[in-house]
Amino acid sequence: MSNLKPSEIVGELDKYIVGQHNAKRSVAIALRNRWRRQQVEEDFRDEIAPKNIIMIGPTGVGKTEIARRLSRLTDSPFIKVEASKFTEVGYVGRDVESMVRDILELTVNAVKSKEQEAVREKAWRISEERLLDLLLPKSAPQKSTEPEKDQKEKPIEQLTCGEELPLSTREKLREMLRKGKLDNRYVDLDVSERSMPVVEIFSNVGMEEMGINFKDMFGGLLPKGTKKRKVKVSEAIQILTQEESQRLVDMDRVVKQAIEKVEQSGIIFLDEIDKIAGKDGGHGPDVSREGVQRDLLPIVEGSTVTTKYGPVKTDHILFIASGAFHASKPSDLIPELQGRFPIRVELDSLGKKEFIRILTEPKNALLLQYMALLKTEGVDVVFENEAVEDIAKIAEEVNNLTENIGARRLHTIMERLLEDILFDAPDMKGQKFIIDGKYVNEKLKDIKDNEDLSRYIL
Repeated sequence: MSNLKPSEIVGELDKYIVGQHNAKRSVAIALRNRWRRQQVEEDFRDEIAPKNIIMIGPTGVGKTEIARRLSRLTDSPFIKVEASKFTEVGYVGRDVESMVRDILELTVNAVKSKEQEAVREKAWRISEERLLDLLLPKSAPQKSTEPEKDQKEKPIEQLTCGEELPLSTREKLREMLRKGKLDNRYVDLDVSERSMPVVEIFSNVGMEEMGINFKDMFGGLLPKGTKKRKVKVSEAIQILTQEESQRLVDMDRVVKQAIEKVEQSGIIFLDEIDKIAGKDGGHGPDVSREGVQRDLLPIVEGSTVTTKYGPVKTDHILFIASGAFHASKPSDLIPELQGRFPIRVELDSLGKKEFIRILTEPKNALLLQYMALLKTEGVDVVFENEAVEDIAKIAEEVNNLTENIGARRLHTIMERLLEDILFDAPDMKGQKFIIDGKYVNEKLKDIKDNEDLSRYIL
């Protein structure tokens, strides 16, 4: 797990996300607490439960971005899921336990990739020998038959020559292979493949919960076929290295390590939690809202979820929930679920000042993205300060007049503003464009002033 200090985590998030200091602090403290818990005495460690977080704020203010950047900062297993795609048990749709199975699947794949990378050098050496065997198929028989032919005379010189010749040829081929001189030569390669018929069972109980893994059950019965392919040497070495690295990895150890990582340092980001908060039982599509909350409760509180890799405990997984809560409020969630999210952070709405910073400050600033894209066509675009201010001002005004979609409004406005340049760029190589306030107002004035038009276009 990452041992970054809270100030360092906030500093890293500041490189990509403007403002929202309170949310960044809360998330940084929660992450550091994960690390602190690992340092506590083992018998007391299980007593310390994670303090789950609810982030409250309108769309486009950085809730999801904070979670996404967080996952890149830490070595923790991470998954983002939308609460609205879950349904109560008994309805058609995904059950809430599937998010735990998904995070474990992702972690197993990540740990497996890391283990494969660790044995890659050894796998490459083995695959190199296999490839040389394909390129020199007659080298082995020459060694064994020559001494038999000359058994009566038994000349020492001939025996050594007979062994050295194929060996020197093999070493020459090895050198050519490493230098890439054989890359365009073709070899016949047996690629193992096992065709598994896909069988899906629709039921309220997942396959893992039934304790059945059909792949393992029928894997031994189905014939493991090999397909002969004619491939270039450069491709063959990659295929063989991949096969060998998979054989060298101990999957039992990978699964054990992945389960431990998920249980001790997993982070599940529950987006759109406000969509399952309803005041009343409701009718129609709203009927399963409270049911989803009740299904979520045991997982957030701590329970054991059965997966195809084995049972996973959710007691110490950190849950970060987020929602706009414009049509409901956190108190509309069932009391038991509210109690499992003790930390609540409100994110601020974005205005002109924040939009200017979003356009220019972050490492992945929107203006820098468009400048880099057009640079690939040989077109230089320069944004004057006045233009940046006007773009931010228009974004704020349109958000106030229509639906407030936060920083996402900037994407719409930038596409509209640069539409002509983006379209004609391939034919304008070597040209330079200066975007000033006048250009911005000319391009967007009519749309901005006409409220009905701005609803559709901006």
